[in-house]
Amino acid sequence: MSKQLSEMTLEELWQLFPIYLTKHNDKWDTWYNEEYQKLCALLSNIKVRINHIGSTAIKTIWAKPIIDILVEIPLENNISRVKDLIVQNGYICMAENTQSISFNKGYTEHGFAEKVFHLHLRYWSNNDELYFRDYMNNNPIIAKEYEKLKLSLWKLYEYNRDGYTNAKYEFVSQYTQKAKEEYKGRY
Repeated sequence: MSKQLSEMTLEELWQLFPIYLTKHNDKWDTWYNEEYQKLCALLSNIKVRINHIGSTAIKTIWAKPIIDILVEIPLENNISRVKDLIVQNGYICMAENTQSISFNKGYTEHGFAEKVFHLHLRYWSNNDELYFRDYMNNNPIIAKEYEKLKLSLWKLYEYNRDGYTNAKYEFVSQYTQKAKEEYKGRY
């Protein structure tokens, strides 16, 4: 009998859900759009802005096959109320604070499901990922540099998501700042 995900240590979870990268897959846009429609219906009574973020939203690069979704809400909304609606849609709350909540969907006791989602619920303007995504899609040579960095880190951090994310931080931060200067006021 296998452990429930909630009973596993972080190290056990990293072993069950290693980092792996695949070539860009056009299905990712379809999967995002399907989930977008579900979220729009679920959150129809709340003013939200929903976007596809992360590497699966960058059109030409290798990525972890996990669809990242950013859901932004106005400050006057109760983030806990929105959390409850998202959990009712099959997402598992992974981390939360007063300003943001992270969820996932598609993680099973046996590993990844075919479709895996990370949903990031935040208040308006906490959206640097939108700038980074746009900059990468508008600058394919730099996007390929990002892909090269990700590929170089893959095996080194295969079972350490935090290390993988931290190792990309400088690159992501640098180009997010460039994007925010170039696209000032876009979001």
